[in-house]
Amino acid sequence: MAEFEAPPRPDYNARVEKLLEGSVDLHCHSGPAAMPRILDHHEQLMEAGEARFKAVVTKDHYYLGTSHAIILEKLFPETGVRFFSGIALNNASGGINPHAVDHAVRLGGKIVWMPTLSAANHINKVSTEAKGFPKVAGAPEPIPLTVLDANGRLTDETKHVLDIIAAGDIILAGGHLGVDEQFIMFEEAKARGVRKMLVNHPTYLIGCNETHIRQLAGMGVMMEHSITQFIPGRGQKSPPQAVIPLIEAAGVANTVFGSDLGLKGAARPVDGFRIMIAELLDAGYSEANIRRMFGSNAAGMLNLD
Repeated sequence: MAEFEAPPRPDYNARVEKLLEGSVDLHCHSGPAAMPRILDHHEQLMEAGEARFKAVVTKDHYYLGTSHAIILEKLFPETGVRFFSGIALNNASGGINPHAVDHAVRLGGKIVWMPTLSAANHINKVSTEAKGFPKVAGAPEPIPLTVLDANGRLTDETKHVLDIIAAGDIILAGGHLGVDEQFIMFEEAKARGVRKMLVNHPTYLIGCNETHIRQLAGMGVMMEHSITQFIPGRGQKSPPQAVIPLIEAAGVANTVFGSDLGLKGAARPVDGFRIMIAELLDAGYSEANIRRMFGSNAAGMLNLD
């Protein structure tokens, strides 16, 4: 497959289409964006509406997308889709910046992602695990960010951010922080009243194994598996069946799937849901458990259930 050649669209499957209804995508990379994207927010909203999704959360590594989401939902109420966004605490947002987080919460942001492209953990893996990660040509070199100080304790700025997230009752996502940082952060977040915690793609960049996943799930942290990692396309890292032991480690109640799609050379986000649902049906998962992992677990995190 050429670098930016999209995989073929999945065949129609009536059972899968029915299971798509009520789905929630917490990790959608529609555009506009500095990185090349295969669809924009409007297209994603319309496609999600056609599939009768309950909600979509768009994610950009550089900007808070909540204004776009508010206007699009207002302009196209017939879709029936709740359309949200959040903020990633990269260099473009001022890093681990309580001012940016406060603004995001006040504007209706649903997720605060800790640093992704600017995370020291991500930067340290640019030549290995993150080698194929999309980049913005000509952008300044990132300033490495971590939630820990020189003594391995959470920074004051991070604690302030956690307090704002707790007060807003929104989702704290680990972004691309390493697993050791995330354990420390989530322990403190829980103590400070954060109720909704999420690990993004635990086995890609983060460094989680099945033991870590079980431990984090035991702390009340939800595992979000990126569909793009497990289906054909530019983002694939593993065969679809590789996700099964990860689901079993956390349990269905502590597992959600987000598309993490929108990049060129990969499936469209809604098609990613179709492909992954079909794979899990073939693997023997019940329709009730599929609805939990692709819909109701995430809907609860967004206060939609």
